[in-house]
Amino acid sequence: MKVKFIVGFVIIAAAIVWLAATGFKGAKSYYKTVDELSAMGEDAHTYRLKVAGEIVPGSIRRSAGRVDFVITQRGKTLKVSYIGNSPLPDTVVDKAQIVIEGKYRREGDFQADALQAKCASKYQAVNRNPTARPSGM
Repeated sequence: MKVKFIVGFVIIAAAIVWLAATGFKGAKSYYKTVDELSAMGEDAHTYRLKVAGEIVPGSIRRSAGRVDFVITQRGKTLKVSYIGNSPLPDTVVDKAQIVIEGKYRREGDFQADALQAKCASKYQAVNRNPTARPSGM
């Protein structure tokens, strides 16, 4: 009876460890730059990746259920197709800084299913000095 209990416990523990390990591997993303992406070779197509860049002016094309654009970083460019469940943020505009997440396809473009856009003007530091007075007063 004790042996059956121990064997059952070992099987359940092994199953939990295996599920945790495979779940963690599937959830993680590697952060790369556009130029590092091309240097990864075949490995670039096997991992879930995050890539940051600036949207090239005039490259945003919207169609039903999809947005295509090009990002650039350090002189390299990358074509991106965003097909996601979330609506596209209003901050996705020309020259916006953006982080895309998804898969790098063998065709040389990036299939993004998640993205984050930054708008520099919305993230400026606030003056926290209450004794400071605006100039001219």
